[in-house]
Amino acid sequence: MRKLAFGAAAAAMLLGGALVILWRLGAAADASPPERPTTLPSIPVTAGTVVAADVPVVLRGLGTVQAYNAVAVKSRVDGHIVSVDFKEGQEVKEGAVLFQIDPRPYQAALDQASANMEKDQATLANAQLNFNRDAKLIESHLAISQQQYDNDKATVAADQAALDSDKAQAEAARLNLSYCTITSPIDGRLGARLVDKGNLVQSAGNATLVNITQIKPIFVSFTLPQNALDEVRRQQDRQPLAVDAVAGDNSTTLAEGKLTLVDNMVDPNTGTIHLKAQFDNEDERLWPGEFVNVKVVLSMRHQVPTVPQQTVLEGSDGHFVYIIKPDDTVERRAVEVAAVQDGKAVITKGLEPGERVVVEGQYRLDNGARVTSLARPQSGGEKPNGAPQ
Repeated sequence: MRKLAFGAAAAAMLLGGALVILWRLGAAADASPPERPTTLPSIPVTAGTVVAADVPVVLRGLGTVQAYNAVAVKSRVDGHIVSVDFKEGQEVKEGAVLFQIDPRPYQAALDQASANMEKDQATLANAQLNFNRDAKLIESHLAISQQQYDNDKATVAADQAALDSDKAQAEAARLNLSYCTITSPIDGRLGARLVDKGNLVQSAGNATLVNITQIKPIFVSFTLPQNALDEVRRQQDRQPLAVDAVAGDNSTTLAEGKLTLVDNMVDPNTGTIHLKAQFDNEDERLWPGEFVNVKVVLSMRHQVPTVPQQTVLEGSDGHFVYIIKPDDTVERRAVEVAAVQDGKAVITKGLEPGERVVVEGQYRLDNGARVTSLARPQSGGEKPNGAPQ
């Protein structure tokens, strides 16, 4: 009996030990870390496509709009202004009446000069008759002295000179009378009236009565760095270069024109060359004195790869982009950028049209990262640049 009791106790101890071991094994299994996922989560990015496009090669500068013609209207005679025949700011044609100066003193001067001319003309006619009579007597060898003949001939010459002087005075009086009516010398737009009706104007005072500017067509004067001179002249020799006048936002084109002047010397103080472009300006979007940005189109790059400007990043070894491969992983690729303009980067090496690229969200990426493409936003504005593009 004692042996049976000892065996039962040993069996119970063995069973309890086994249960403890199993319990510990189960607790250790519960405390083990969870299994790692086999793939990393996708990173959301904005995707775009490399597009082939025609991109112009341009030079950029800052210009000032200048009137095609500008005239300060002044009086050529003295007198009181008796009428003002225009409205400030209106457009006028060449020959339109602007001011009227009191013509009465000049009409009187013309009448007096005309009367003197008629009197001297009669005197000349009488002297001519006497001279003709003397000439016949001399030819017939009748009683007349040579002195008398010479005196009559001199009288005719003197009377002729007096008549010529009268004609000149009458013409001057007539011209001064015409100056009493002040007309527009050009087609253009009037400025503010600077002298009112009733005021006395004097030609010696050189006072401006009104300013007129011709704005159709119109000029834009601008400068470019001297290192652009050779290329500008070479392209201009082929055909007049296209020039765009652009608003201050660098995106709104105000007018399109042609380059008309490359100045004959470089400014040694600034190292720039002065140029001028002409615009039709029929819609009058350009105004004298206005500052505008200028784009000179030198040539055209045809069907070159382009991407949104923000697609291209710059690293220690140059520019690069992230390409989205068919399995939605990315690859970092070095590229060469020829220009950045109108919100686009022009790529000369590293990309082909149709490839997918990461436009935004690149800063969280590395080679092999998996991405999820989001909708592409609108492209940004133009990036100004003062060098050839």
